[in-house]
Amino acid sequence: MLRSLPWRLAAATTGLLALVAVSAPASAQPANEARQRAFADAASEYGVPVDVLLAVSYLESRWDTHSGAPSTAAGYGPMHLTDVRTTGLRTSEFDHPGEDPRGDGSRPPLRLRTLEAPTPPPGSQTIDKAAELLHTDAAKLRTDAEANIRGGAALLAEYQRELGVKSDNAKDWYGAVARYSGSEDVTGARTFANEVFATITSGVTRTTDDGQAVKLAATFGLTPDRAQADRLGLRAGKPPATECPRSLSCESAPAPFQKIGDSYGNYDKADRPRDQKIDYIVIHDTEGTWDSVLKQAQTPGQTAWHYTVRSSDGQVAQHVPTKDVAWHAGNWYLNEKSLGVEHEGFAAQGTWFTEAMYRQSAKLVRYLAHRFGVPLDRAHILGHDNVPGPNADKIKSMHWDPGPYWDWAHYFALLGAPLEHEGEPDSSLVMIDPQFSANRPAFTGCDQIGSGNPCPERSSGSVVLRTAPSESAPLLSDAGLHGPEPSTMDVADIGSRAATGQKYAVADTRGDWTAIWYLGQKGWFRNPGDAPTAYPADGFVATPKEGKPTVPVYGSAYPEASAYPKDIPVQELMPLPYQLGAGQKYSVGGLTGSEYYSASFDVATNKVVRGKAKYVEIQLGHRVAYVSRDDVDLEPS
Repeated sequence: MLRSLPWRLAAATTGLLALVAVSAPASAQPANEARQRAFADAASEYGVPVDVLLAVSYLESRWDTHSGAPSTAAGYGPMHLTDVRTTGLRTSEFDHPGEDPRGDGSRPPLRLRTLEAPTPPPGSQTIDKAAELLHTDAAKLRTDAEANIRGGAALLAEYQRELGVKSDNAKDWYGAVARYSGSEDVTGARTFANEVFATITSGVTRTTDDGQAVKLAATFGLTPDRAQADRLGLRAGKPPATECPRSLSCESAPAPFQKIGDSYGNYDKADRPRDQKIDYIVIHDTEGTWDSVLKQAQTPGQTAWHYTVRSSDGQVAQHVPTKDVAWHAGNWYLNEKSLGVEHEGFAAQGTWFTEAMYRQSAKLVRYLAHRFGVPLDRAHILGHDNVPGPNADKIKSMHWDPGPYWDWAHYFALLGAPLEHEGEPDSSLVMIDPQFSANRPAFTGCDQIGSGNPCPERSSGSVVLRTAPSESAPLLSDAGLHGPEPSTMDVADIGSRAATGQKYAVADTRGDWTAIWYLGQKGWFRNPGDAPTAYPADGFVATPKEGKPTVPVYGSAYPEASAYPKDIPVQELMPLPYQLGAGQKYSVGGLTGSEYYSASFDVATNKVVRGKAKYVEIQLGHRVAYVSRDDVDLEPS
């Protein structure tokens, strides 16, 4: 069976194919250079150095148009001209309906309040000024890439004029670039400008989401006038009392550890990694604007996470010390073993994440992973949508951010851990890795979850699974989400979906189709050899031990009952409504001991309970899960 996998290209070429795929256009047509000319023409028209214009655009959109859809920060087009009025993005709430972000079954569920957000800052409406400068209407700037680029160039020129600097040398445009970030604080503006000038120094070449070939040649020895940022009248950044790499603009916005009536918030004190190892970093999106979520994290009695990353410029705020346990993932076991990083944006309503945010987030996560020994792979760098429900009752309320439009392949490249295609051709494991720009599943419900209305066509790292090797076959069922009914194409429905970087065990192949083991079923997806959506992978698989017809699956790795002292309630291990059947195989993410952190406001009584039980983390479906080490055999792929 394994020899019939559709790997029609030699394994030695897969690395080259991966590089080609990064810059390949969405269609097979030769790349167009019209966008390159548009940048050159706009730069000449408004007197902006073309490398400055190109680099600013790259840090915002990577020169993509995203079919005219807005970013998570309400930005449009290659120059990310912002227009909050027309996006329909929520700006007044940070609401997690249904999910208890703490996820500790021994305590009452955490009830969150919806807080009114401040008025969006002036930087969220740059499209109006650009339209005024071009004597046109904002609608054209949202949909016409060439006009959008001209609008961005006009804004940069206007910012330069306001600074009173006349120069055609890129080094003298630092202040205008910093202003373009939209940041209200000088640290965020500097972060954005530094990344822009680093991009000018290094150069970059890529093909955009609509097949446009664009190049920014490297310029060596460029030293910008960074003092210009001090003349923008922005507020000074807060003292950097944070756990961040030095290259990152990071402010302190501490969450309160405070008693509120008979409860408290917004996290639990701990002493990690001395008492518990940090095994995971969880990637979230905020479902709210920067100001609203910072207000949420700093309001007593609410919830908090460790870091937030701003969309416009990548500014980072730290809320909870890494040694402490934040309430963010909806699963207490994952909370006590993880760090939570929120990204300003909306999984469905907003459609894409800025390059500035991807880059600064990657710097932060790379630093944290190195510091705490977290492997840079998709079994340990999880999306919130990969976190399992702690029990069957919580599955439906678990969150699905950052959603199918987060570019995991690009993110891992920025982490310095690109997704390698190095498995042997006959491996029993595959890693999901479709070409992001060309992969555009027909999701629904972006306007309102469950509406059934088609989402705008967008690039995605998700692969949809079916019950048979046919595009017309039903989607898989997810017993925890839908019972026996098939899953849907709703953007929030992860019941029949695999994501970039995740590894699965091969169950079958047929022509251009590959089946993987997924929630106890065979999930089929198109995987043609000339345009693969998955590649052979290295690793181990877990399979039920001989004589075990089924194996229970858990959402946590808690100790056995005998491990708990008398003063700590036993955490019952409740199987999820999924089972591993005999002969099925699942990718192994790692081995772990059993732990439970008993925490309260009285820090002196906190205690880590450890058991003798051992668990195996597996890629069960879209989310990970745990099985007892005693129930499975582990085999190399």
